[in-house]
Amino acid sequence: MDLRPGAFAASRRFAANVFVGPAQAFIQTEASGGIVLLIAAAAALAWANSPWDQSYHDLWDAHLSLDLNLFAIDETLGHLVNDGLMTVFFFVVGLEIKRELLHGELASPRKAALPVAAAIGGMAVPALIYAAFNAGGDGQAGWGIPMATDIAFALGVLALLGRRAPFSLKVFLLALAIVDDLAAIGVIAVFYTESLSMEAVFWALAVIAIIVAANRAGMRSVDVYVALGAVLWMAMLKTGIHATLTGVFLAMLTPSRPYYDEEGFETSARGLIERFRRHEGDGEHAVKQDALLQMERLSRDSASPLDRLEHLLHPWVSYLIMPVFALANAGIPLSGGAISDAASSDVTLGVVGGLVIGKPLGIFAAAWLACRFGLAQLPENTGYSHILGAGLLGGIGFTVSIFIAGLAFDSEALVSDAKMGILAASAFAGIVGFIFLWVMPGEPNLASESASPPA
Repeated sequence: MDLRPGAFAASRRFAANVFVGPAQAFIQTEASGGIVLLIAAAAALAWANSPWDQSYHDLWDAHLSLDLNLFAIDETLGHLVNDGLMTVFFFVVGLEIKRELLHGELASPRKAALPVAAAIGGMAVPALIYAAFNAGGDGQAGWGIPMATDIAFALGVLALLGRRAPFSLKVFLLALAIVDDLAAIGVIAVFYTESLSMEAVFWALAVIAIIVAANRAGMRSVDVYVALGAVLWMAMLKTGIHATLTGVFLAMLTPSRPYYDEEGFETSARGLIERFRRHEGDGEHAVKQDALLQMERLSRDSASPLDRLEHLLHPWVSYLIMPVFALANAGIPLSGGAISDAASSDVTLGVVGGLVIGKPLGIFAAAWLACRFGLAQLPENTGYSHILGAGLLGGIGFTVSIFIAGLAFDSEALVSDAKMGILAASAFAGIVGFIFLWVMPGEPNLASESASPPA
């Protein structure tokens, strides 16, 4: 019985196992997680506009301190949510990006062309619209706010549509949002880093080198990597680069190949089952338990660490981390004065214009151009009207948009204006996108719609 690592065999069956199944599970979790996220955002708004609004602000402004002599943290609870818990969010995003690049819609230039083109258009046009409102003003640093699409809310709306939204459209929107997230990570790293501590950068690189060496040496203890990840997060916190990017770095370092390939798993599993059966009924309880424990280890090591971690953490991110983030950040005052001030703010107008107009316009135009010039093709059972509907849903920019708003502005007034715009635009985009896709025919006429793009 050969339990040594074997060669990684790529096949259609393997591709289906590592992409289609996980993609379906990811979409289902994101869709249901979107409901929890909506409840958390509504709760934050209700609490912040209730007679107990001061307790809301007191909670997230409470200071927490930790002094380890060599390293000390003194941050508010709200900052720790944004810097700490969101690191896990970006870790799962990084895992999904890596899986898509290896096995999914971004695995080949031909498959990636449409979502990448649509994402580029869906980022560039909103940023330009925002800049048109805010160039040279106090809010000009917020151009990255309307670039992002919230995967959970967008897929949640698609889930409500049932069969009216083809699965291929859900995969397209998922890939598009992942490219959005990848670009947002780059924007955060490059444009929202104020200063660099080279000493902290050195320590961060040293920890990354240790993690790489542990991977190469075959180290598989989760506890070791959790400890190294915590040290890397603390080093990143001191570099000046946002600490949440630690999650992305760790995701890119996570092995994507299982320790045992499919052939090795099948051969070893048969041997262990035969061993178990040979001792069935003979009282050799210890031998049977050992066979079961080996089967458990074999099953665990036949799934890649990337897939195992994504499967383990994704529900925690969808049902806990993102709702806590929403609860900590969506509580903005909705009094008449606050709404009227936001309505006249260039930041709010730029965010709303970018998400409501820029997103669908950029996504649809870029996708149409990519297909028109033969660089890409529409997904199966999906027409241009579906792409426009996906573009409308792309205007739901909740989680990452709010996150970038907090990085872009030091002024609480500007952050509040940006959040007001994000909430209003996301609600509008979700409702209009749902209605648009609902009234569309369930099956597009691909013969005419794909061959004859609108003029």
